[in-house]
Amino acid sequence: MNIFSIAPANAPLIASMATPPTPALQRLAAALHPHRRLMWLAAGCSVLNKLFDLAPPVLIGLAVDVVVKQNTSWLAAWGVSSVPGQLGVLAGLSFGIWSAESLFEYLYALLWRNLAQTVQHELRQEAYGHLQQLEMAFFEQGSTGRLMAILNDDINQLERFLDQGANEILQLLTTVLAVGGAMVLLSPMVAGVAFLPIPVILWGSLRFQKRLAPRYREVRERAGDLASRLSNNLGGMLTIKSYAAETWELGRLAEDSQAYRLSNGRAIRLSAAFIPLIRFAILFAFLAILVIGGLQAWQGVIAVGTYSFLVFITQRLLWPLTTLGRTLDDYQRAMASTSRVLDLLDTPIAIPSGDQALPRQQVRGAIRFQAVDFAYNGREPLLQRFNLEVPAGSTIGIVGATGSGKSTIVKLLLRLYEIQGGQILLDGQGIQGLKLQDLRQAIGLVSQEVFLFHGTVAENIAYGSFGAPRAAIEQAAMLAEAAGFIETLPEGYDTVVGERGQRLSGGQRQRIALARAILKNPPVLVLDEATAAVDNETEAAIQRSLDRITASRTTLVIAHRLSTVRHADQIVVMEQGRIVESGPHDDLISRNGSYANLWRVQAGLRQNEDLRL
Repeated sequence: MNIFSIAPANAPLIASMATPPTPALQRLAAALHPHRRLMWLAAGCSVLNKLFDLAPPVLIGLAVDVVVKQNTSWLAAWGVSSVPGQLGVLAGLSFGIWSAESLFEYLYALLWRNLAQTVQHELRQEAYGHLQQLEMAFFEQGSTGRLMAILNDDINQLERFLDQGANEILQLLTTVLAVGGAMVLLSPMVAGVAFLPIPVILWGSLRFQKRLAPRYREVRERAGDLASRLSNNLGGMLTIKSYAAETWELGRLAEDSQAYRLSNGRAIRLSAAFIPLIRFAILFAFLAILVIGGLQAWQGVIAVGTYSFLVFITQRLLWPLTTLGRTLDDYQRAMASTSRVLDLLDTPIAIPSGDQALPRQQVRGAIRFQAVDFAYNGREPLLQRFNLEVPAGSTIGIVGATGSGKSTIVKLLLRLYEIQGGQILLDGQGIQGLKLQDLRQAIGLVSQEVFLFHGTVAENIAYGSFGAPRAAIEQAAMLAEAAGFIETLPEGYDTVVGERGQRLSGGQRQRIALARAILKNPPVLVLDEATAAVDNETEAAIQRSLDRITASRTTLVIAHRLSTVRHADQIVVMEQGRIVESGPHDDLISRNGSYANLWRVQAGLRQNEDLRL
């Protein structure tokens, strides 16, 4: 099964890649396939640049031939008999060759860079798009810092390789083929000597590559650990400061940074040893060519110009091989990063979208949990054969102790987690068959863990209702009892709230989140501890507006404060994933059961006092 079959249409980069693991280079080739035309153009410019770059030794050999043989030189055979004329021709050829080399160097740099930037952009988009489709359990089990390292550092590493490394490999291959072919034609014996160190270099390169690969995988893992530590600490700076834990956290960061430094050091020590070893192999071949070629020229076996060409071209053949270590180094870093990025893309989507449309204007809001089974990963079952029916347009309060399953119901309704048994119906339709976007568009959630984005107050209220008019934003703020404090802010609705809304109090953030849900105007509204972070006065104000907010829509109100759900059509009391009581407030009080005990505790009443207020 292809796990990318549900990827967004604007992210086709690796959509054809199969799920089974394949070598990193093969997976990268599949990623580059949509850009093969640009890649071939860049590769062609790299090859042409290198061919023109190899021409100067030919010109040197011709120049020596002109000086030694004069009017019997190779150029003289083409009709230019005088030495000044021949040198003029060489000067013109030199100008043209240098110009062409510079042109193709500009073109290959431009094309490879454009390819690298395009792939980087598309791969990051696809990786993030795929990440957004993964279930909440994935994010709870993983590390934000590691994901940041993959989306940023690893993709950048791949971009650097495409920008430089691919060109270096192509030019190295071009050099070996072009120079090797020319040397074989001119002097097979010299060519044989020149090629002697190449098998040694290739063997050594492969050995180094095999040993470097696990070291660079470890480097990327340590980089992820370090990014995770930094992300956690920056997000928890208030806790660090309030507990005077700066020294402790600095020590922990130093440990992670040292682990990254040491793993990098182990890889660098191995890669740094490669070039000196290669140089000795090159030196042996160069000395042999210098002596053998010189003897052949002295004996008249080859021309002096040919000997000059062979000496210079040998440098061009063998010296670039010293860069093979750095190129392999970049390659291994890129493949380690590529594997991490593509492994993320290979993560299966556990909660796939259905294909049945759900027009929001047609949603009535009747909800039914029917024999639902659910357990968080690695934990005991929380819901077993759970049943709950919420009539369309009604307001249902859900109360109970922490861990009783109240918020889990909401997460299952939104399909943030997948049920293991039974079914959840919305207007008689199983939510697993509905398009996820349609389902979530039909539900407005105000969570107890409010998240505001870095931006203005107005932008945060309009989040999810993008493009809403200012008047509608202000009306939603008024209904959420947020307009009063917003107008006192320095720039009103245009005040920047800071990252995660840190410039606002908890109660202010909660009211903005409530306004956001009101502006969305969903058929189903879920308030998950929506008044948990507000003061009593604000809670009373919000409570006054709830009658207007909940009119003509289905509302689920999860609360610890029982006063929030007192006027609900029905109140459901949960204990350990089960419904132990349900009914209106007055009926539950008269039963003197679990709900009555909770009410008594919150009202500060003794066991025998009258609960009717």
